[in-house]
Order: sequence, then structure tokens, then C-alpha cells
Amino acid sequence: QVQLVESGGGSVQPGGSLKLSCTASPRSVSLNVMSWYRQAPGKPREWVGTTAFRVADETTYGPSVKGRFVVSRDIAKNTMYLQMNNLKPEDTAVYQCNAQTYPDYKYYWGQGTQVTVSS
Repeated sequence: QVQLVESGGGSVQPGGSLKLSCTASPRSVSLNVMSWYRQAPGKPREWVGTTAFRVADETTYGPSVKGRFVVSRDIAKNTMYLQMNNLKPEDTAVYQCNAQTYPDYKYYWGQGTQVTVSS
């Protein structure tokens, strides 16, 4: 059974930065892509960004975070990161990671980590 564990959430003032991480286990699992999503209270889940693990380093971003957030990954550690810069109150949400494994192309979700941006 694949498990995803996120960490790094917390509270920060507007304009600040946070870095989230998401690690997939067991270490033997092969990943195709990993993604970050977020969901604010009363709003639908929003896609933040996706990075490829199996092919060339390709990363794409949702329009609301492009230019402020950076998704990266460490293939050897089966870990994806989300560097969030210039945070705004509207970035407040539960951030979840999602992984697609290979070659079965199944999806898995992490438990989520809270990010609160407030003065």
C-alpha cells in the first residue's frame, strides 16, 4: 500500500514563505507524476502544480500560483516539494499531495497539511 506523508505546513504572515514536502512510501514504489492540490473552506479543490518523476523534469502550475510557487522533486527520496513565496491570505488552505504510480497508473492522496496566511 502506497502512503504519502506531507509536512511543512503552518502559519505565516502575508509576504512570507513556506516549504512543504511530500514523501511516498515504500521507497520501492515507482512514481509517474506527483501533484499538489489545495482546498480552502467552502471552495472546491484547486490544482497547484504537477511534476514528472519518470520522464524528463517537467513541471506545470496552476494559474493562481504561477510565478510565486515552485514545485521540485528528489527522485531518489520519492519526495516532492512545494516552495511557496510571497504568500497571500487567499493561499490559506489544506494542501494535499497526490501521486500516480507506475506502471499501474493508480492515484494516491496524502492526508493534507494546513497552511494559514494571516497577519
